[in-house]
Amino acid sequence: MKTTTQILAKTLFALVVLVAPAQAIDVNEIIKQSNLASYYAGNDGRAEARMIIVDAQGNKQMRQFTILRKDQSDLGDQDMLVFFSRPTDVKGTVFRVTKKMTADDDRWLYLPALDLVKRISAGDKRTSFVGAHFYYEDVSGRNPAEDNFTLLNDDGDSYLVKAQPKDPQSVEYAYYQVTIDKQSFIPMEVQYFNDQGKTIREMQVLKVENIQGFPTVVHAKISQLNSGGYTEMQFRNVKYNIGLPNSIFSERSLRTPPKTWLK
Repeated sequence: MKTTTQILAKTLFALVVLVAPAQAIDVNEIIKQSNLASYYAGNDGRAEARMIIVDAQGNKQMRQFTILRKDQSDLGDQDMLVFFSRPTDVKGTVFRVTKKMTADDDRWLYLPALDLVKRISAGDKRTSFVGAHFYYEDVSGRNPAEDNFTLLNDDGDSYLVKAQPKDPQSVEYAYYQVTIDKQSFIPMEVQYFNDQGKTIREMQVLKVENIQGFPTVVHAKISQLNSGGYTEMQFRNVKYNIGLPNSIFSERSLRTPPKTWLK
């Protein structure tokens, strides 16, 4: 027969199990899943994009381009080509990225008017992407290895994560905070802060669609809060797993675009 002490001990154990909080997810696992959802949907992909750039005085410019992307492995190295088609003054411009996990990314910009391939140095990765408020690094994604992460909050629907750059001299902000949707792991909002804790830059996802089973950002906005102006980017005709060959991700495609994959 069980003693009163044994019964009491088992009852207390059951209560402890019932009230114990669910095991907290590791913040680096959140960032890993978010990076996978944001930049590695499918094995490859194609999308048409349109940017509206609005400066601090309200003047507008438009950029239209097609993106081709191929992963060498999930969360690993990646190749990307961006072909500009409108307006006339940027038509034929091509941006090429070879994304690397263990070194600085390689970035090139082909300027057709000069027939010049310009290499973008690692130090310029946080400069304007063809006049937009998006930076070169925003387009291909920041390497998570460059930051230390802290989980600040879990409100049931989203995670709030703080990212502190390991090299403060390499960026124009002190830290940033990202709100990540718990269901899709898409980063829905990113706010960049200066040393005084003031928000100087902000990225917002305005619309997400499920395309071929992948949650996909189809409308985003980035605002430069300290100097004014913003850029909105919209995507259409997004397709994944289209079988892009490795051969098109080369310098040859800068001057001779692979038309088959741009139609």
